Amino acid sequence: MAYKLFSTGEVLTAANVNSYLMNQTVMVFASAAARTTALSGVLAEGMISYRTDSHILEYYTGSAWSAVSTATSLNLSFNAQTGTTYTLASGDVNYLVTASNASAITVTVPPSVFTSGQQIHLQQIGAGQVTFAQGSGVTITSTGATASAPKTRAQYSACTIICIGTNTFTILGDLA
Repeated sequence: MAYKLFSTGEVLTAANVNSYLMNQTVMVFASAAARTTALSGVLAEGMISYRTDSHILEYYTGSAWSAVSTATSLNLSFNAQTGTTYTLASGDVNYLVTASNASAITVTVPPSVFTSGQQIHLQQIGAGQVTFAQGSGVTITSTGATASAPKTRAQYSACTIICIGTNTFTILGDLA
């Protein structure tokens, strides 16, 4: 969806009302990146957007986007991963990512994908221990033995990855 900034004196047509004003009451975007591109230079405090990648309603505070509600339900959805590498995606927010492989697994936390307050749950259900890796520019903190690259402790260990700021995450749970 395109965003239109109206000019003083511009004729407001029915098409403009239907295409822009009605659709911009709650703007719908595929991702945070798509929203940033579409609204470049026209952000205003109080704007409301819905992101289809994470199914999240957010409002603009004047300096950042903040979730109106961080959960759409109490039921988790699942994302089963069976490889030895996986990079978290925006669609994993409020999901339980299960990691199942006999070999070690590396899960990368990428930059510029998540917003403050979003969380992803992960459980190691296979024998392969899960190690978290920082994407370029990402900072991870945890109580793990290697705080910036924590690992799940054992099979069936679980943890939560929480975005606490721009490209900054904390990982809580059963870590080694």
